Amino acid sequence: MLFGKKWGYYFASFFASLGASTVSVAGMIGFVGLVVPHAARMIAGPNHRRLLPASMFAGAIFLLLADLIARTLLSPVELSIGVVTSLIGAVAFVVIFYRARKAG
Repeated sequence: MLFGKKWGYYFASFFASLGASTVSVAGMIGFVGLVVPHAARMIAGPNHRRLLPASMFAGAIFLLLADLIARTLLSPVELSIGVVTSLIGAVAFVVIFYRARKAG
């Protein structure tokens, strides 16, 4: 490791705090911008010419489906889209994390 194991924990804590502050400011819909590009990378590959449009379309489709689920899951009552994106996004983030940890 470049800086040692102790510094790795500091960097991980810093970036986890940075991600948490991003989500707290932008909301759970902003969390989609953190998770969807990683999922799109698994489908489209690392080539940025394909990855950028794939990320845009995947994010749009994800939010449309999350909005559809939020409006129709509890039919007379409308559920917040942030609840749906957080549930789906948290599961997707854990899956991506474990795949990356397993591969590396």
